[in-house]
Amino acid sequence: QVQVTESGGGLVQPGGSLRLSCAASGFPFSIADMTWYRQHPGKDRELVATITSGGSTMYTDSVKGRFTISRDNTKNTVYLQMNSLKPEDTGVYYCKAFKRILGKDYEFWGQGTQVTVSS
Repeated sequence: QVQVTESGGGLVQPGGSLRLSCAASGFPFSIADMTWYRQHPGKDRELVATITSGGSTMYTDSVKGRFTISRDNTKNTVYLQMNSLKPEDTGVYYCKAFKRILGKDYEFWGQGTQVTVSS
């Protein structure tokens, strides 16, 4: 059974930091590309950061220089270190695992973790 579980969200003041974790099981984690998304209230879900199975990373412009995505394949976990947080970083953060095998896409989502940046 596939499970993807986010944790680490919470309330933080502007300028503060949080580290989100996404633990996965039930599939070969090391070959999956892992992505963090976020969803602001009333808006569409947006991609925040991706780390491929090979370790390449990509970030949306609004978080470059502030957020860092990393993975630990020994723990089947991906992380999102968020520094210099701003109120506009508030939202529900979701983790997605993705792999294309023989032309078929496999993706698994977590339930999300709430991040609130407010004074």
